[in-house]
Amino acid sequence: MARLSYPAAWRGDAEENLFGLPVPDPYRWLEDADDVRVRDWAEAQDDLFRAHRAEWRERGSWASLVDEVSSFGVSEPPMARGSVMFLAEQSRGDEQRRLLVVDAAGNRRVLVDPVEIDPSGHTGLFAWWPSREGERVAVQMEVAEQPGSDITVLDVRTGETVDGPLPRARNTSLAWLPGGDAFYYVSRVPDEELAPGDMRLQRRVRLHRIGSPWQADTPVFGGDDAPDHYYGLTVSADGRFMAVTATAGPASHNDVYVAELVDPRAPRFVRLVDGSTLGARVLPRFLADDSLLLVTDYQAPCGRICTANRHDTDPAAWRTLVAEDPHAPLDECLVLDDPALERPLLLVARSRHGASTVTLHDLADGRPLTGLPLPGAGVVSSLRTRLPHGHRAWFSYCDATTPPTIYRYDATSGRTEPETGATTNGHTPRIRSHSVRYPAADGTEITLFLFTPAEEHQGPRPTLLYGYGSFGMPMRPWFFPMAAAWVGAGGTYAVACVRGGGEEGRHWHDAGRGPHKHRAISDFNDAAAWLIDTGRTTRGQLAILGQSAGGLLVTAAAVQRPDLYAAVIAEGPLCDMVRYEQFGLGCTWTDEFGTASRPEQLQWLLAYSPYHNVTPETRYPAFLFAGAVTDMQTGEAHVTKMCAALQHATGGERPILMRREPDTAHAAFSASKERALTIDILAFAGKYTGLSPQEATTPFRETVAEPQ
Repeated sequence: MARLSYPAAWRGDAEENLFGLPVPDPYRWLEDADDVRVRDWAEAQDDLFRAHRAEWRERGSWASLVDEVSSFGVSEPPMARGSVMFLAEQSRGDEQRRLLVVDAAGNRRVLVDPVEIDPSGHTGLFAWWPSREGERVAVQMEVAEQPGSDITVLDVRTGETVDGPLPRARNTSLAWLPGGDAFYYVSRVPDEELAPGDMRLQRRVRLHRIGSPWQADTPVFGGDDAPDHYYGLTVSADGRFMAVTATAGPASHNDVYVAELVDPRAPRFVRLVDGSTLGARVLPRFLADDSLLLVTDYQAPCGRICTANRHDTDPAAWRTLVAEDPHAPLDECLVLDDPALERPLLLVARSRHGASTVTLHDLADGRPLTGLPLPGAGVVSSLRTRLPHGHRAWFSYCDATTPPTIYRYDATSGRTEPETGATTNGHTPRIRSHSVRYPAADGTEITLFLFTPAEEHQGPRPTLLYGYGSFGMPMRPWFFPMAAAWVGAGGTYAVACVRGGGEEGRHWHDAGRGPHKHRAISDFNDAAAWLIDTGRTTRGQLAILGQSAGGLLVTAAAVQRPDLYAAVIAEGPLCDMVRYEQFGLGCTWTDEFGTASRPEQLQWLLAYSPYHNVTPETRYPAFLFAGAVTDMQTGEAHVTKMCAALQHATGGERPILMRREPDTAHAAFSASKERALTIDILAFAGKYTGLSPQEATTPFRETVAEPQ
């Protein structure tokens, strides 16, 4: 087959001398999205992608299958405040979620409908924070390709705007004071007060009083010495105390500061936890007596729960309430302390071999009381209760073929019952879900989740292998419509729990970050080799998929071992690891990846950076790079530069394609755009692995979960 023709991309002579090492960057010019040459080249890539997509004859069949398994409805538990509950719901055909209010009688009404605000569907509901009394709610919308995320305050009874917008509050935390007349939030310093071109976070914690202009919101925490910090905010039930967590980017440790709110405008903070000294993550919350409940991985890589006095700056004074389980990382916990209860209780959710467990404990001494029944070997998330005190808990449950379902646990009766949830348009396929352990090159055992059609089948199947492996984020057997569609067509969907994630606790993350990031990549390639060597798939049937940092994982894996794969899909990836700090939020991620500003760490990055390891005349697999036209998180230049480098270098016949999506954000799409992307990914992967949805024989029934 003749070599494919690609849009011409000039290879420049840009080269940096970094600590005496020349680092070529031939596509540096593609970083300037405003350059007319870049726009013309990108538009030519759009034309190339559309031409190839027109040849994916089974795209319509994939669309039908995706529609069959797509879910709609309520996917996360309610926030209960006062006499009302707040729910996010996305009905069939909706482009975005709507915020609903449910009164004590169960009557629902729409409080916020993003499509009424923006009929184009480009504006989505991002976050909401009801006041403790349930009379007001702070709402944040996300607008595609725009950096600002304003906060607006609504009157819950009338739906009218009573305050805002408060600008520059992207990725904020928010904590109401009792009474609903004021709250603390986090916002970026105005650009005019910063140096030109300053792209660091530059955030401050501010107090806002309803009705006052945002310009009067005086900073109460944060300063120039912490330009890349994220802040988490917690206020005690009686409003007397406040805790702030401070984390440099997504670092694996954080500081904790506590203040008494004698004057809410000028709290005096005391550092309770020095994260850099402790080298641990500590998440505080206030108990009814204003002491602290601490969830931490200090001296407990899989997490433990402690209690502490507000003045206990020495961790030796902390009292372990629920000890670490070294085989079951701690996910989250929830206090139930309604006065109507016989005693205060603590719900604890853990992950054991990927499947969730939820146990009930006595809050006084941590003694286990009972386990909550769950419908299967799935995933529990988002434990919530009524604030400030509750006796009911809501949580979400899902598994390979069960979309998120909301369950309610009542501590007074001891009953756990389904309340609401999402559902699919049709029927999900009958899936066999199980996990195996495969050996990494250094002998470490790695968990691999496998989702296959339930019927017996001899021989290899087309396989889609997914991974992430960064920031301590664990992979779990979640409900994923793309996976259900792939298995419904007769393929195997696999998830590799490589080092760098959080599947086995803190040590697992540490083993795959910084100088050890290469392990995540080799673990992933070892998963592919294991699938091939055990006869579950073949090189010609294996596609890999990753998103964001997972896009880095799969792109680096394929550059290192192109012989293993038929196709690669990287959505919003990192690819140029020498300059990743220059794009989006990359400057805050050095704790995870390292920095090119230090000689030793530059060597780490160069060793696996996909862009710097492309080899001319290599027979690369088919590549599909997908991303937003403007990506304010990772930066869109990763996609353009890597695409150009591979198109120039590949010696194979399989295409290197770039799929750009306008009017979206990083990993945030309206329903129709998300559907179109899913269909394109499946059609691309199916074409190059030989999986045809038209030949599917998988019956559409329930999941079959084998023992873990």
